[in-house]
Amino acid sequence: MGTINEVQEEIVEEFSLFDDWMQRYEYMIELGKSLPLIDKQFKTDDNIIKGCQSKVWVHADLEEDKLVFTADSDAIITKGIIAILIRVFSHQHPDAILEADTSFIDKIGLKEHLSPTRANGLVSMIKQLKMYAIAFKTQLN
Repeated sequence: MGTINEVQEEIVEEFSLFDDWMQRYEYMIELGKSLPLIDKQFKTDDNIIKGCQSKVWVHADLEEDKLVFTADSDAIITKGIIAILIRVFSHQHPDAILEADTSFIDKIGLKEHLSPTRANGLVSMIKQLKMYAIAFKTQLN
């Protein structure tokens, strides 16, 4: 598993292979299908990300001082978005997650190709993943 910056660069390179946004959406849907799914016991209201139009559940565990995320969504595009974020942030130390720059989202053009409600949901997802990092960081200290 690479650093957050290395994973982000891989994603930017992958998205640059596609000529148009229909192909990129299809790729995001494929990424969503490979998402490490959340265990049914964690598909609760407590794990729903607030601010998303679709339902998105995220759960985090701490394994060897690194956060490991699982998730699911009831919408295929949203599932692809959370899959990208989990690929970036999962198996990373809480400090690295908190310090992470998410400008790769702009580099792949994701925010500008989402509806305003999905763009707000994206921001909410990032915020929630960072909140998990804060919570687990306090456990490590």
